Amino acid sequence: MNKNIQIGTCGFRYKKPEYAAHLGCVEIQHTFYHPPMIKTLERWRAEMPDDFEFTLKAWQLITHESSSPTYRRLRKPLNETDAEQAGFFRDRFVVKNASDVTLECAEALKARTVLFQCPEKFRPTEDNIERMRAFFKKHERRGLNFAWEPRGDWPAETVKELCDELDLWHAVDPFKTPTLTPDRCYYRLHGVVRWRYTYEEGELEELVSLLPKRGLSYVFFNNITMFEDAL
Repeated sequence: MNKNIQIGTCGFRYKKPEYAAHLGCVEIQHTFYHPPMIKTLERWRAEMPDDFEFTLKAWQLITHESSSPTYRRLRKPLNETDAEQAGFFRDRFVVKNASDVTLECAEALKARTVLFQCPEKFRPTEDNIERMRAFFKKHERRGLNFAWEPRGDWPAETVKELCDELDLWHAVDPFKTPTLTPDRCYYRLHGVVRWRYTYEEGELEELVSLLPKRGLSYVFFNNITMFEDAL
């Protein structure tokens, strides 16, 4: 397989040394809920082999409104103003600060790629699309790849237009939605029917056929047998 195809799981399934002995990449989830201290991330980076790769999910304050149940895992509650202005790529200080923190996390992990995962409530309205345009055109990138995982009913032509215009990778579960950036794949596999699912050999062979022959791509499993399926 193409050596530029990175395979791993969404979060560490086992202790880091054991994980790194078998897989060469991981998607960090902590940065979505509440980013760890930079020193903690730097230690994680130092604990792993030099050629091990981290990707990370952008802090939810960028993408999710404060009414999202995921905010229960935020260690420090937002004040009233920030709670009203968080999420949906709004042009507000709380979103800008969350973007800066996400970039600092990426630097600490020496990551190449950041995932922006949106909730189903983030629908393809004119306001949301314009917020996305403003955010990705205005905020720093620092040489990073930005992957975007829209959820809900987004027209394919709108997703393709935004990915092309804003230089985004279309992150999908390929067994549910085809990627619209086939030369730059960011696959997140959640189980064909449900989370408690193990992929069959034929499905894994099909997955290989959905990957580009050249260029960097990612495959992350997020099902009950994620580690075994990644192997």
